[in-house]
Amino acid sequence: MTLPIDLVGTTLQIVGESLCEALDLRAGARVLDIAAGNGNATLAAARRWCDVTAIDSVASWLEAGHDRARAEGHLVKFQVADAEQLPFADRSFDVVMSTFGVMFTADDERAAGELVRVCRPGGRIGLASWTPASFVHELIATMRKYIGRPPGLRMPTSWGTRPRLDELFGAVAADIVVNERAFVFRYRSPLHWVEVFRTYYGPLNDVFALLDGDGQTALTRELIDLLELRNRSHDRTLVLPCEYLEAVITKGDR
Repeated sequence: MTLPIDLVGTTLQIVGESLCEALDLRAGARVLDIAAGNGNATLAAARRWCDVTAIDSVASWLEAGHDRARAEGHLVKFQVADAEQLPFADRSFDVVMSTFGVMFTADDERAAGELVRVCRPGGRIGLASWTPASFVHELIATMRKYIGRPPGLRMPTSWGTRPRLDELFGAVAADIVVNERAFVFRYRSPLHWVEVFRTYYGPLNDVFALLDGDGQTALTRELIDLLELRNRSHDRTLVLPCEYLEAVITKGDR
């Protein structure tokens, strides 16, 4: 059986549903999902009868999202676009959101400015971002080590902290509400997680492709060790909670 390229992203659906509830979405709201991937949060908003636009830089992911929306009977606008240079007018949306997406932009200050720009005064910005305490933070650090990235580079997980959100949005926010949550990775075993992610998660797939056989073996062993440290299944399966920060930022009236 051939598994879909969006296999990993689809497992995160519950995060989009939770974020849409935190945003208290109302039918008819104009919603923009940034770095939407295959449409988890997009579909969650569409199920609440919002007018949804989804953007991402990877066309194949948007195509997968379009197929999912069509299968459910939702009309959603999908558009290839850069989160750091959004092709929308100022104040175009009631709600702007991103789940584990905009946090990975190269220029986070520019991206945050774009989120604010296209959100109307009094509108809301919703974010789900992995935290520095999460397994994903350790995963990113491990991948960077194997590809020789300088250790001083900004970690995307800084978006998963209240201080960084205050720096990015505090000057324009009427209110910032955060809640610590956890997504639980559930796989047949730690090795099964590695096999799935090295095949279907692009960044990890890229790292494995750069390594020789010995390097791939070493990386596999290190990842399994990290997974086993956090595994709470007490059996052969993997049950691993991964912390993320859910944030709802209300934009000021100007």
